[in-house]
Amino acid sequence: MTTQIFMASTLYGTATLAAALDADCFGPADRRILLVSNNAATPETTPSVDEMPGFGRLRGRFDDIVSWNETITPFHPGGWAPRPDDTPLWERHLRLAWNLGDDDIELAVESIQVNPALGVAQIFTGAPVTVYADGLMSYGPTRNKIDPLVGTRVTRLLHLDLVPGLTPLLLTEFDVEPEIVPTDAFSKVLAELVDTGDELPSVDEPALLLGQYLSALGILTAEQEEDLHVRMLRGAVALGHSRVVFKPHPTAPARWSRVLEKEAGKLDVELTVLDTPVLAEVLYQRMRPALVVGCFSTALLTASALYGLPVARIGTDTLLDRLVPYENSNRVPVTIVDALLPELTDKAAVAEQRVGMTTEALSGLVRAVGYAMQPKILPDLRPAAERYLTQHLNNHTWRYFKRKRLTSLALPGAVPAQLAFLPRNATVRRVARRARSLRRAVRR
Repeated sequence: MTTQIFMASTLYGTATLAAALDADCFGPADRRILLVSNNAATPETTPSVDEMPGFGRLRGRFDDIVSWNETITPFHPGGWAPRPDDTPLWERHLRLAWNLGDDDIELAVESIQVNPALGVAQIFTGAPVTVYADGLMSYGPTRNKIDPLVGTRVTRLLHLDLVPGLTPLLLTEFDVEPEIVPTDAFSKVLAELVDTGDELPSVDEPALLLGQYLSALGILTAEQEEDLHVRMLRGAVALGHSRVVFKPHPTAPARWSRVLEKEAGKLDVELTVLDTPVLAEVLYQRMRPALVVGCFSTALLTASALYGLPVARIGTDTLLDRLVPYENSNRVPVTIVDALLPELTDKAAVAEQRVGMTTEALSGLVRAVGYAMQPKILPDLRPAAERYLTQHLNNHTWRYFKRKRLTSLALPGAVPAQLAFLPRNATVRRVARRARSLRRAVRR
């Protein structure tokens, strides 16, 4: 007997799994379990995946639904993992609680480098693992070094073809092969959800603003994110849009919509704030937006790649500067959106839907950024990073790198060409370390 366990924390991820199942990306199984995890900061006040509008349309792909939150209560899914010595006990417990018996287990999880996916993979120690990616992070490097006992069990990476021609870096350190979930299968699944959310207002061809709740990730302050939403509104109005719909993040505070409403009143435009938690793709089909505006949301790419809708970005330059540390896993998604999509304030670029980079140029950029983020995980990318920086580092591409980072890795561009020998000079580096040590001692 074979049981496949699919772990999901978002409706978008569940739709990705449904599309993969419809396209026969998974082999036959005697039983399929959807393991639902609510990773919100306060799960008690946030709807779980199986409570979201439209979930019922996806439910039929799975034999059973199990809650990970209930399984490990009172612990939070993002903060709990089994102690190494307890994993055999946990496996026996879950086999009994979920009626798994002696079944062979196959896992499909997202974000394998962190909990809860990592914890589940550690518990079922002998199970092969499929990692599926439902967003732009699959194009970036693995954010943490993964235990080989887990990483070597990953057989493939399923991902959506959001940037045709761009190959994901995720899990390449384990030679994991990427596999595309067919776009037509994903589109058909999204079409099933088109009439979900009966409470949605009827607005035709508005400018749709996408909120992301970046302050919850510590990327922006609440005030800065409110200002970002206001800039989205002003930019859309400046392009001639008089009907605007704002889709806030499901866990975002209500005060943000009030700030936008005040600004809309000043600008004399019709603003609709959605309070129904539905996928942005449902809105694309229901409203056919005249323009989709966001920061670096994956939904910007699905709007462009899957539905052919005009898109525009704003705020990516600020995020590229503010993301810390440099290896922050949001860096590659921000880089991709910044490099590909037109800036909201550039009227001509938005009107023409001007593409910022070719796929080949973007691939070189992503590989260089990926190496700079995780040089220990992806050491083989150093030659590619050196070539890119030598040939393409200019006033525009500097925004994707930090001089301090390039210096620490002795990469091209760190210092002027005539002083390029310095980072590699052992004596100079020894003196620099001594100077830093003395400076710290003086400060103490």
